[in-house]
Amino acid sequence: MKFSRRDWLRSASLAGGAALLTGTGAFSTLSAEEIRKFNPRPLDNPIRLGSNENPYGPSQKVRKAMMDAFDVSCRYPWSFNAPLVEMIAKKEGVTPDHVVLVAGSTEGLKITGITYAGKGDEVISGLPTFLSLMTYAETWGAEINWVPLDKDLNYDLKEIEKRVSPKTKLVFLCNPNNPTGKLLPANEVLDFCETVSKKTMVFSDEAYCDYIEDPNYPSMVKLVKEGKNIIVSKTLSKVYGLAGIRLGYLVARPDIAKKLSERVVANTNIMAIEAGKTALEETEFYQFSLQKNLEARKMIETTLDELKLPYLPSQANFVFFHANQDAKELAKTMLAKGVIVGRPFPPLNDWCRVSTGTLEEVAYFNKVLKETLG
Repeated sequence: MKFSRRDWLRSASLAGGAALLTGTGAFSTLSAEEIRKFNPRPLDNPIRLGSNENPYGPSQKVRKAMMDAFDVSCRYPWSFNAPLVEMIAKKEGVTPDHVVLVAGSTEGLKITGITYAGKGDEVISGLPTFLSLMTYAETWGAEINWVPLDKDLNYDLKEIEKRVSPKTKLVFLCNPNNPTGKLLPANEVLDFCETVSKKTMVFSDEAYCDYIEDPNYPSMVKLVKEGKNIIVSKTLSKVYGLAGIRLGYLVARPDIAKKLSERVVANTNIMAIEAGKTALEETEFYQFSLQKNLEARKMIETTLDELKLPYLPSQANFVFFHANQDAKELAKTMLAKGVIVGRPFPPLNDWCRVSTGTLEEVAYFNKVLKETLG
């Protein structure tokens, strides 16, 4: 299995790029310079297209920054945080006391869950979505009020607002949503967050915000600046390629940020701090990652079109498509052929989420999917 897959990928690459890889010739391959700069890793076995990672990272500059930081790795990170916090604050247009560094945005979600939703409290969220905040809050005794996505597989904002009660301590949104990749209309989500934040805390998970194609689409940081009861989470795990480094942050009103900071568990390490500082300054890798994600996503969509499989318009680094079979069974078949795809997302059990890997990885996924569902 290992040889046949690698042999296919090698022959595809030698045979001349995207025309062979996609069957259409519509997409570019990596140049030798891009490979040297951005793609030094060998192919995984199996190919990992199930966790929405950026396979091109960390960039060479970020790697060097982390290696250079070994000299101070004997020190605790507390006194090294400030420059990164200041960079993030400048990026978001807030003061540093609005920012909470966390070990990946998942830690931010979890500490928010236990801060605002204890035993007998309620969190309201759409379903399916990213579960970390709700799962953790539930572990500590909170109740989750699940609101199914609407017929278009969007958050049902009207129903969520209708369900807010004195028992509700927090409302969770993931925008773009994971696993659907869909983006809520800007005016609707702004109005919703502004209205609901007068009644309870609103959490806006914006892990995939970098992939949004509308440059004017608003982050809910806009409402944080206005003093609303809003918490926004962002991460360097996705477009910056730092999923394994564990670095994210929350943006909230200073009094809220202080409360959340007191509950941080893992803290950010020296290597993550230096990686983050360099990553935020490095525009070349950032733009490269966005471009390759777009190319890979179009490759997947082209194959889904050929197979006549419905899929949702994605504003993220994955595609959610209707597989016409149980997602668990499809995942088993794909894994046997050397590709990991996303887990099931109940109640949409016949839908599958596939991440955008390198162009070569996606080309192999396309080949296997055609063999399996064609």
